[in-house]
Amino acid sequence: VQLQAYGGGLVQAGGSLRLSCAASGGTFSRYVMGWFRQTPGKEREFVASISWSGGTTSYADSVKGRFTISRDNAQATLYLQMNGLKPEDTALYFCAADLPPWQTQVVVTPSEYDWWGQGTQVTVSS
Repeated sequence: VQLQAYGGGLVQAGGSLRLSCAASGGTFSRYVMGWFRQTPGKEREFVASISWSGGTTSYADSVKGRFTISRDNAQATLYLQMNGLKPEDTALYFCAADLPPWQTQVVVTPSEYDWWGQGTQVTVSS
């Protein structure tokens, strides 16, 4: 599967952005999907994950209550709605796809994901 993330940009603190990740070349509804972010010199950080059906989600504590992950299987697109943005949310954001064992609903470890998008930059000014 190929993943294309977009929707990043420059926003003031307290503002909102919606990231999208378009998937192609695979059966999107089979994949557990995730969003990660990375800043220079740091490891890739888990942000959110969503089950293949969209019925189960998981969030990093740092974004819980502010970010919402969702998916549209018919459109093969993953979303991340980011509200109440803070300067510390500044990072390169990546979407990722995984085909885990049947009972796995969400995946939070970057190394378990098999496919990655190219990243979209989010910059939050104070």
